Amino acid sequence: MKPPRVMTFDCYGTLIDWETGIRNAFRSAMLRTGASQGLESKAFELYEEEERRVERERPHLLYYHVLSKTSLRVARKIGWKLSDAESTFLARELPTWTPFPDTNPSLARLSTEHTLGILSNVDNDLLAGTIKHFTSPFEIRVTAENVRSYKPALGHFEEARRVIGDRSWTHVAASQYHDIEPAMQLGIKAVWVNRRGAHPAHDYSKRNVSEVRDLSQLADLLRLDE
Repeated sequence: MKPPRVMTFDCYGTLIDWETGIRNAFRSAMLRTGASQGLESKAFELYEEEERRVERERPHLLYYHVLSKTSLRVARKIGWKLSDAESTFLARELPTWTPFPDTNPSLARLSTEHTLGILSNVDNDLLAGTIKHFTSPFEIRVTAENVRSYKPALGHFEEARRVIGDRSWTHVAASQYHDIEPAMQLGIKAVWVNRRGAHPAHDYSKRNVSEVRDLSQLADLLRLDE
Protein backbone atom coordinates (compact mmCIF):
# COMPACT_ATOMS: atom_id res chain seq x y z
CA MET A 1 0.00 0.00 0.00
CA LYS A 2 1.13 3.57 -0.66
CA PRO A 3 1.78 5.61 2.47
CA PRO A 4 -0.92 8.18 3.33
CA ARG A 5 -0.59 11.47 1.46
CA VAL A 6 -0.32 14.82 3.22
CA MET A 7 -1.34 18.21 1.85
CA THR A 8 -0.50 21.31 3.87
CA PHE A 9 -1.79 24.82 3.24
CA ASP A 10 -0.91 28.36 4.06
CA CYS A 11 -3.99 29.82 5.71
CA TYR A 12 -4.46 33.57 5.21
CA GLY A 13 -4.55 34.47 1.54
CA THR A 14 -4.77 30.83 0.46
CA LEU A 15 -7.76 29.46 2.39
CA ILE A 16 -8.99 32.67 4.04
CA ASP A 17 -9.80 35.84 2.07
CA TRP A 18 -7.07 37.84 3.81
CA GLU A 19 -7.26 40.91 1.56
CA THR A 20 -10.99 41.48 2.06
CA GLY A 21 -10.63 40.89 5.80
CA ILE A 22 -7.76 43.29 6.29
CA ARG A 23 -9.27 46.01 4.12
CA ASN A 24 -12.55 45.81 6.04
CA ALA A 25 -10.67 45.90 9.34
CA PHE A 26 -8.77 49.03 8.36
CA ARG A 27 -11.95 50.67 7.08
CA SER A 28 -13.82 50.00 10.33
CA ALA A 29 -10.92 51.17 12.51
CA MET A 30 -10.55 54.36 10.52
CA LEU A 31 -14.25 55.12 10.81
CA ARG A 32 -14.06 54.62 14.59
CA THR A 33 -11.03 56.87 14.97
CA GLY A 34 -12.15 59.64 12.63
CA ALA A 35 -9.38 59.10 10.07
CA SER A 36 -9.51 60.98 6.78
CA GLN A 37 -11.34 59.27 3.95
CA GLY A 38 -9.15 57.61 1.36
CA LEU A 39 -6.48 56.36 3.77
CA GLU A 40 -7.65 52.74 3.64
CA SER A 41 -6.07 52.03 0.25
CA LYS A 42 -2.81 53.68 1.30
CA ALA A 43 -2.76 51.58 4.47
CA PHE A 44 -3.26 48.35 2.56
CA GLU A 45 -0.52 49.24 0.05
CA LEU A 46 1.97 49.67 2.91
CA TYR A 47 0.78 46.92 5.21
CA GLU A 48 2.32 43.79 3.71
CA GLU A 49 5.84 45.20 3.37
CA GLU A 50 5.75 46.68 6.88
CA GLU A 51 4.57 43.36 8.32
CA ARG A 52 7.43 41.52 6.62
CA ARG A 53 9.85 44.04 8.12
CA VAL A 54 8.48 43.59 11.65
CA GLU A 55 8.65 39.79 11.34
CA ARG A 56 12.26 39.91 10.17
CA GLU A 57 13.27 42.28 12.96
CA ARG A 58 11.41 40.44 15.76
CA PRO A 59 11.03 36.77 14.71
CA HIS A 60 10.07 35.66 18.23
CA LEU A 61 7.35 38.26 18.66
CA LEU A 62 3.84 36.83 18.96
CA TYR A 63 1.73 37.58 15.90
CA TYR A 64 -0.78 39.49 18.00
CA HIS A 65 1.98 42.04 18.64
CA VAL A 66 3.23 41.89 15.04
CA LEU A 67 -0.23 43.01 13.90
CA SER A 68 -0.27 45.86 16.39
CA LYS A 69 3.26 47.09 15.63
CA THR A 70 2.67 46.90 11.89
CA SER A 71 -0.57 48.88 12.17
CA LEU A 72 1.19 51.59 14.17
CA ARG A 73 4.00 51.83 11.60
CA VAL A 74 1.51 52.09 8.75
CA ALA A 75 -0.48 54.72 10.65
CA ARG A 76 2.61 56.88 11.18
CA LYS A 77 3.47 56.71 7.48
CA ILE A 78 0.03 57.81 6.28
CA GLY A 79 -0.69 60.38 8.99
CA TRP A 80 -3.37 58.38 10.79
CA LYS A 81 -3.54 59.10 14.52
CA LEU A 82 -3.80 55.54 15.85
CA SER A 83 -3.23 54.96 19.55
CA ASP A 84 -1.54 51.92 21.09
CA ALA A 85 -4.88 50.85 22.59
CA GLU A 86 -6.61 51.09 19.20
CA SER A 87 -3.82 49.27 17.35
CA THR A 88 -5.13 45.83 18.37
CA PHE A 89 -7.99 46.03 15.87
CA LEU A 90 -6.50 43.51 13.42
CA ALA A 91 -6.02 40.81 16.05
CA ARG A 92 -9.62 41.31 17.18
CA GLU A 93 -10.95 41.10 13.62
CA LEU A 94 -8.76 38.28 12.27
CA PRO A 95 -10.83 35.34 13.64
CA THR A 96 -13.88 36.73 11.80
CA TRP A 97 -12.24 36.64 8.36
CA THR A 98 -13.95 34.08 6.15
CA PRO A 99 -12.80 31.46 3.61
CA PHE A 100 -12.83 31.97 -0.14
CA PRO A 101 -16.00 30.44 -1.65
CA ASP A 102 -14.03 27.54 -3.14
CA THR A 103 -12.13 26.69 0.07
CA ASN A 104 -14.48 24.39 2.00
CA PRO A 105 -15.88 22.47 -1.01
CA SER A 106 -12.35 21.87 -2.29
CA LEU A 107 -10.99 20.84 1.12
CA ALA A 108 -13.85 18.37 1.45
CA ARG A 109 -12.82 16.76 -1.85
CA LEU A 110 -9.10 16.79 -1.03
CA SER A 111 -9.60 15.36 2.45
CA THR A 112 -10.93 12.10 1.03
CA GLU A 113 -7.43 11.26 -0.25
CA HIS A 114 -5.13 13.42 1.89
CA THR A 115 -4.35 14.23 5.49
CA LEU A 116 -4.69 18.02 5.72
CA GLY A 117 -2.42 20.44 7.52
CA ILE A 118 -1.90 24.18 8.02
CA LEU A 119 1.41 26.07 8.17
CA SER A 120 0.58 29.59 9.30
CA ASN A 121 2.33 32.77 10.47
CA VAL A 122 -0.02 33.29 13.43
CA ASP A 123 -0.45 32.46 17.11
CA ASN A 124 -2.25 29.31 18.21
CA ASP A 125 -5.26 31.15 19.63
CA LEU A 126 -5.76 33.21 16.47
CA LEU A 127 -5.62 30.09 14.31
CA ALA A 128 -8.09 28.37 16.64
CA GLY A 129 -10.56 31.17 15.91
CA THR A 130 -10.09 30.73 12.18
CA ILE A 131 -10.29 26.92 12.19
CA LYS A 132 -13.98 27.23 13.13
CA HIS A 133 -14.69 28.45 9.60
CA PHE A 134 -13.49 25.21 8.01
CA THR A 135 -15.65 22.13 7.54
CA SER A 136 -12.76 19.68 7.07
CA PRO A 137 -10.32 18.65 9.83
CA PHE A 138 -6.67 19.71 9.90
CA GLU A 139 -4.61 17.08 11.66
CA ILE A 140 -1.32 18.97 11.31
CA ARG A 141 -1.03 22.54 12.57
CA VAL A 142 2.25 24.45 12.62
CA THR A 143 2.19 28.09 13.71
CA ALA A 144 4.72 30.85 14.18
CA GLU A 145 4.14 30.51 17.90
CA ASN A 146 5.14 26.82 17.69
CA VAL A 147 8.39 27.36 15.81
CA ARG A 148 9.22 30.89 17.01
CA SER A 149 9.83 32.22 13.52
CA TYR A 150 7.91 33.53 10.54
CA LYS A 151 7.83 32.20 7.00
CA PRO A 152 9.80 32.48 4.73
CA ALA A 153 12.17 31.29 7.47
CA LEU A 154 12.34 27.51 7.29
CA GLY A 155 11.03 26.64 10.76
CA HIS A 156 7.46 25.82 9.68
CA PHE A 157 8.63 23.53 6.91
CA GLU A 158 11.25 21.77 9.01
CA GLU A 159 8.72 21.12 11.77
CA ALA A 160 6.13 19.89 9.26
CA ARG A 161 8.70 17.57 7.72
CA ARG A 162 9.47 16.15 11.17
CA VAL A 163 5.77 15.49 11.83
CA ILE A 164 5.00 14.15 8.34
CA GLY A 165 7.97 11.81 8.18
CA ASP A 166 8.27 9.71 5.04
CA ARG A 167 4.72 10.30 3.81
CA SER A 168 4.16 11.97 0.44
CA TRP A 169 3.78 15.73 1.01
CA THR A 170 2.59 18.69 -1.07
CA HIS A 171 2.41 22.28 0.23
CA VAL A 172 -0.21 24.65 -1.22
CA ALA A 173 0.02 28.44 -0.94
CA ALA A 174 -0.78 31.76 -2.59
CA SER A 175 2.35 33.61 -1.45
CA GLN A 176 5.48 33.06 -3.47
CA TYR A 177 7.54 34.99 -0.90
CA HIS A 178 6.29 33.30 2.28
CA ASP A 179 5.73 29.74 1.04
CA ILE A 180 6.73 28.77 -2.48
CA GLU A 181 10.30 30.07 -2.21
CA PRO A 182 11.15 28.21 1.04
CA ALA A 183 9.38 25.05 -0.20
CA MET A 184 11.57 25.10 -3.32
CA GLN A 185 14.64 25.69 -1.18
CA LEU A 186 13.90 22.50 0.77
CA GLY A 187 12.83 20.44 -2.23
CA ILE A 188 9.19 20.20 -1.08
CA LYS A 189 6.60 19.66 -3.81
CA ALA A 190 4.42 22.77 -3.96
CA VAL A 191 1.33 24.22 -5.62
CA TRP A 192 1.09 27.96 -6.20
CA VAL A 193 -2.50 29.24 -5.96
CA ASN A 194 -2.40 32.24 -8.28
CA ARG A 195 -5.80 33.80 -7.60
CA ARG A 196 -4.71 37.24 -8.85
CA GLY A 197 -3.04 36.19 -12.09
CA ALA A 198 0.33 37.37 -10.82
CA HIS A 199 3.61 36.87 -12.66
CA PRO A 200 5.60 33.84 -11.46
CA ALA A 201 8.99 34.57 -9.90
CA HIS A 202 10.51 31.49 -11.59
CA ASP A 203 9.85 29.00 -14.35
CA TYR A 204 7.99 26.67 -12.01
CA SER A 205 7.81 23.87 -14.56
CA LYS A 206 11.47 23.23 -13.70
CA ARG A 207 11.07 23.67 -9.92
CA ASN A 208 8.61 20.92 -8.83
CA VAL A 209 5.92 23.62 -8.45
CA SER A 210 2.50 23.49 -10.10
CA GLU A 211 0.23 26.49 -10.64
CA VAL A 212 -3.56 26.67 -10.24
CA ARG A 213 -5.98 29.58 -10.29
CA ASP A 214 -7.88 28.37 -7.19
CA LEU A 215 -8.46 25.33 -5.00
CA SER A 216 -11.27 24.03 -7.16
CA GLN A 217 -8.85 23.64 -10.04
CA LEU A 218 -6.41 21.87 -7.72
CA ALA A 219 -9.08 19.37 -6.66
CA ASP A 220 -10.08 18.83 -10.30
CA LEU A 221 -6.49 18.19 -11.40
CA LEU A 222 -5.85 15.71 -8.59
CA ARG A 223 -9.03 13.84 -9.48
CA LEU A 224 -7.81 13.54 -13.08
CA ASP A 225 -4.48 12.17 -11.85
CA GLU A 226 -6.09 9.37 -9.83
